[in-house]
Amino acid sequence: MSYKSGFVSIIGRPNVGKSTLMNNIVGEKIAIMSDKPQTTRNTIQAVYTDEEAQIVFLDTPGIHKPKNKLGEMMVKSAEDAFRNVDCIIFVVDDSKKIGKGDSMIIEELRKTKTPVFLVINKIDKLENKEELFELIQMYDEQGVFEEIIPTSALKGSNIDELVSVIKSKLSEGPKYFPDNMITDQPERILVSELIREKILLYTNDEVPHGVAVSIEKMKKRKDRDMIDISAVIYCERDSHKGIIIGKGGRKLKGVGKSAREEIEFLLGSQVNLQLWVKVKENWRNLPNYINDFGLNENRD
Repeated sequence: MSYKSGFVSIIGRPNVGKSTLMNNIVGEKIAIMSDKPQTTRNTIQAVYTDEEAQIVFLDTPGIHKPKNKLGEMMVKSAEDAFRNVDCIIFVVDDSKKIGKGDSMIIEELRKTKTPVFLVINKIDKLENKEELFELIQMYDEQGVFEEIIPTSALKGSNIDELVSVIKSKLSEGPKYFPDNMITDQPERILVSELIREKILLYTNDEVPHGVAVSIEKMKKRKDRDMIDISAVIYCERDSHKGIIIGKGGRKLKGVGKSAREEIEFLLGSQVNLQLWVKVKENWRNLPNYINDFGLNENRD
């Protein structure tokens, strides 16, 4: 039997579960997850490999109306992922109506010749099968999708079916990455994203979008199994700095403890994590800072 391979973009509005879906497919946590929208800022590449195929997934930032330079970069990154892939997965949630955001994406998908699969995520929230049937019928009437696959990325429902459908559309091809490789993201990026995820979990709604994490130091000690990591959390306002640190530094300690545990699992080593919080006003509109934080506007 011939081996198949290809590239697949995962697109959709913010907060529909794209990152959770991708993490579940590859079986590892590659992209951070949060119930807050616009969590993913870059296109993240994850690799699924089995005996039949290798699928390279591009998890993109949610497509939304940008309000700053960072938002513009995120939307451009997502729209670029329409191109030069073998198929597209469009993820929606259990919403009963097709909103403006989804309608805009659907109109763009009508222009592409690339096969498009619709994933209706969060079906565990539906009360009965009748509601699911109505959702499938509503999207099927759009005449855009080759397949419609209902899933619960959180619970792992129908993930195997989705992978099987993707494989059916791939052509014969090589393995682009080694069998044990599941992402092309550098460890520094994965570490900074894990820290940012914990900030999203621990802070209020007004803080997360104005937060970036810069890894200043990441060095393994020679005399013992320990990695020293120093990271700076940048926010846009003094009030946000106070929220992140919390009364008596308790919130920042919670962020650090929670992040350190996952980083140790990721790196397979003990970690000494030091966190600082600094204010850089309006950094999301400053290209130099966007580049410094690994959120390059001019990516290929």
